[in-house]
Amino acid sequence: MFQLGKTIVSEEIFEKKFVCDLSACKGACCVDGDAGAPLEKEELQILEEIYPIVKPYLRKEGVSAIEKQGVYTTNKEGEHETPLINNTDCAYVIFDDKNTALCAIEEAYNQGEVTFKKPVSCHLYPVRVRDYTEFFAVNYHHWQICDDACVLGKELQVPVYKFVKQALVRKFGEDWYNELEEVAEKNKTN
Repeated sequence: MFQLGKTIVSEEIFEKKFVCDLSACKGACCVDGDAGAPLEKEELQILEEIYPIVKPYLRKEGVSAIEKQGVYTTNKEGEHETPLINNTDCAYVIFDDKNTALCAIEEAYNQGEVTFKKPVSCHLYPVRVRDYTEFFAVNYHHWQICDDACVLGKELQVPVYKFVKQALVRKFGEDWYNELEEVAEKNKTN
């Protein structure tokens, strides 16, 4: 672990290799698990605002879940998450013609209808960020459903921090990411 500004960063994001392999996993991270995607406080209002635009992209089950539970839910710890369909699929998940799970929010973004790509926690995965008030913990999260992504990442020699560069810049800024790259380069030579 090392400190970078107000973040404590796990060295695993340099050491582990990762490249999503949607053809292998079919977007399982959007349909497996026991909770919705973690949401940041600022994202709650955004979801309220963009829901009418995203709604036509959603499956009827997703619309039903959102209209019953809201555009986000709050768990027992007071953390906000995307709602789920029958405690499985994220309510915002849609499927392409190959039955691969995709994000309806991201689809609306790709079509130029919204400026919000998707929740930053989804964008960052397999990096998980936890806010401890005094600092943010930035960690690699291994989930068995992503084993194919680890294999592809090793094959292509792409470290986690490079795979999620755009998301890390979105979360912490360009300067922070540039410092992260400097640390990675220093650690590579040692």
